[in-house]
Amino acid sequence: MNKRWAIRDNADEDLVRKLSAELNIDAVLSSLLVHRGVNDFEGARYFFRPDQRHLHDPFLMKDMEEAVIRIEIAIAAGEKILVYGDYDVDGTTAVATVYSFFSKQYKNMEYYIPDRYKEGYGISTQGIDYAAQNGFSLIIALDCGIKSVDKIDYANTLGIDFIICDHHLPGAQLPAAVAVLDPKRADCEYPYKELSGCGIGFKLIQAYAEKNGIRFEAVLEYIDLACISISCDIVHITGENRVLAHFGLQKINTNPCVGVKTLIEVAGKTPGNLTISEVVFLIGPRINAAGRIDDAKHAVELLIACDEKAAREKGMMINSRNQERKGHDLNITDEALEIIDSDEVLIGKKSTVVFNKDWHKGVIGIVASRLTEKYYRPTIVLTQSNGHVAGSARSVLGFDLYEALCECKDLLIQFGGHKYAAGLTMLPENVEAFKDRFEEVVSATILPEQLIQQIQIDAELRLSQIEPKFFRILNQFAPFGPENMAPVFISKNVYVSGNAGLVGQAHIKMAVMQEGTAAFDCIAFNHGEYLPQLKPGVPFDICYSIEENIWRERRNIQLNIKGIRFKS
Repeated sequence: MNKRWAIRDNADEDLVRKLSAELNIDAVLSSLLVHRGVNDFEGARYFFRPDQRHLHDPFLMKDMEEAVIRIEIAIAAGEKILVYGDYDVDGTTAVATVYSFFSKQYKNMEYYIPDRYKEGYGISTQGIDYAAQNGFSLIIALDCGIKSVDKIDYANTLGIDFIICDHHLPGAQLPAAVAVLDPKRADCEYPYKELSGCGIGFKLIQAYAEKNGIRFEAVLEYIDLACISISCDIVHITGENRVLAHFGLQKINTNPCVGVKTLIEVAGKTPGNLTISEVVFLIGPRINAAGRIDDAKHAVELLIACDEKAAREKGMMINSRNQERKGHDLNITDEALEIIDSDEVLIGKKSTVVFNKDWHKGVIGIVASRLTEKYYRPTIVLTQSNGHVAGSARSVLGFDLYEALCECKDLLIQFGGHKYAAGLTMLPENVEAFKDRFEEVVSATILPEQLIQQIQIDAELRLSQIEPKFFRILNQFAPFGPENMAPVFISKNVYVSGNAGLVGQAHIKMAVMQEGTAAFDCIAFNHGEYLPQLKPGVPFDICYSIEENIWRERRNIQLNIKGIRFKS
């Protein structure tokens, strides 16, 4: 697939010069900082030196005082408390965090994860009924609930109080809960708005600990779980999230909780050098697989485990579910590709909507992501579940998927999500009408350039600038993620040094140099088609990120090539 190379506008030259002088660093590094809102020495120190003191006072969050007081009352009165969370990574890490912390202070507690297939996302009537039937009078809901106005009203009629801990955008009306913790509330002045659901849970236990004289180290025991939620829920890695991710990643690599250590081991890795990216691709899918294929409670059981033998058994079972998930994922992806490739009308559309009543609901989100990568257009994968048609949607850069679904809402039973990912439910008889409507909306609103995948390039770089100090400082920009992505550079007129070769069936391994520079090792994933053109003496441009390659305890700088372009 051809991709657009989009070079970021130059940063303010005066600011770049000033920052370079103050920090004694390369102007390219200063421009990266300015683009991240870092304009002076103090800002750079805050950015490069995350500190636990940078975590905000949890009581700045609207309703935090009310939430803590209600928990204190419940504990003092011996009430039964139910910790309730969604079945994805963010929800299960949030439940594990809050349940583990409070169960060390108080024993009259349980946790509850809704069944993906029987109850669906968020707070369910079945979950509330379970609480009523089993004598729970307080539910702490994590990573869900901000739009569950009717469900909270129902719980109130049963004498069940709710504390909502959510990070999604509220609707026009807030639920009538005892406390609604969500920095995205219009009336919440909390300084940082992009916490994950587990992040909100972390702030709740931080507030309770602070008010009740519990040492902060007891809260930090769960910072590895907060890091996993931040990584896998694709929230911004800026501000407070950057602090949580920084220290959480340190804990993952040095002293992870038993469950996280087990997940790393069953993935074939050892703690020590894991990055945010590896957390996303190794730990996240295994936690998710529990709820996609079986029951997300297994993931919580693993994450709260204290016994290594029990954790190992649970981890192996979850790893097996992940292998099963991969099988469903690949089979359904192949079937979906066949549907698209055999239909000339569908190939020519600006959206993709595919439906098969027999597809496994637990993996259609992954399949939607794969189809979006291949065809690069707004994509929805539909299957049948409990008499309805359920769908998972993914978008492309710059296109607001949620707004497009709003234009189709009369054909939907319900939908929810955000700009780039969403879930939806409809009646089977509305599928064809929905396909047509969604295509109409996308065709009328998407820009031509949004249908071409883009590589965002941060700056031009000469290979000679990649020296040890530059690389050492660049590494301090990590942890990387949304709003702080690993920088991508462009270098022009580079040459192959020696021979380029194929690794696997589609990847290129080579070394490149510019005139007068040393050669740098490169890996170019899925660029095998360029191999015949990569001859000594033939100039070309590359865009790439810079990383450290570790192989059998040997470390060297490697360019991870995102794009290759030859002179026309």
